[in-house]
Order: sequence, then structure tokens, then C-alpha cells
Amino acid sequence: MPRATIDEIDLRILRRLQEEARISNVDLADEIGLSPAPCLRRVRQLEQAGIIRKYVTLLEPSAVNLGVTVFIQISLDLQLEGRLEIFEHAIMQATRSSRVLSDDRRRHYLVRVVVPDVPAYERFLRDFLTRIESVAGIKSSFASNR
Repeated sequence: MPRATIDEIDLRILRRLQEEARISNVDLADEIGLSPAPCLRRVRQLEQAGIIRKYVTLLEPSAVNLGVTVFIQISLDLQLEGRLEIFEHAIMQATRSSRVLSDDRRRHYLVRVVVPDVPAYERFLRDFLTRIESVAGIKSSFASNR
């Protein structure tokens, strides 16, 4: 049965797993101060409760030719349901879109994209983003991944 609450030991486990998700259970237990069986049981309970949703691999952006992160503030012209769905579907299908946040009225969006360089972003902007129906305004902020 999944637990609804977490204690200090669980928090220590979570902190350590965030640092190194591939740590062995024996090493994790040793660092936390538990024996391996109770440590593994706690990790499994945290997974079953949905506190640990998944394990991921973080890539070095420059090693995979993704040297620039762009935060794009997008404003939509109308709040018509069909147009909102067109925009949301299009932006979620963009392979470069890694994060999309919207305000509660679904008129303003913050999109994070990662691209090789500024010319690649300009192509993304010209060939994709500006062609989405209902986009009224775009404001970009750049961050280097190097």
C-alpha cells in the first residue's frame, strides 16, 4: 500500500537519488544509515506512491549539438477554443519544445526550446512558430548551454 506521508529518512533518500539516480541500493542504504532491505522497501514505496515518478538521464547539451536554450513568451490573439487547441497541439508536436507553460486563461504561454545555435532558432521561428494560427506576439530570451 503506498504511503501518503514522507519522513526525514525518505527526504534523505530522495535528495540522494536526485543527485545520482543510478546509485546502488547498497550504497544508498549505507549513506542513509539503513540496511539494504528497508532502504529498498522505502524506495519502492516512494515509487508506488508516485513521489518518485520516473528516472531520467540528463545529457550534456553541447555533446548532442544543443548549445542554446530559448525561452519564448507567446501571446495568442483570440481565446477561441478551436484556435487554442490548434496552437497547443502544434507546439506540443514541435520536437524542439521541451517545456510549455500557460497562464490560467490560456492566452499567454512560456515555451522552452533547445536548439544547436541561433540560426537554428531563427529557422524554427520562421518556418514553424510564426505559421501557427492565432500567434499574435513572440518575445525570445536566450541562454547558452555551454
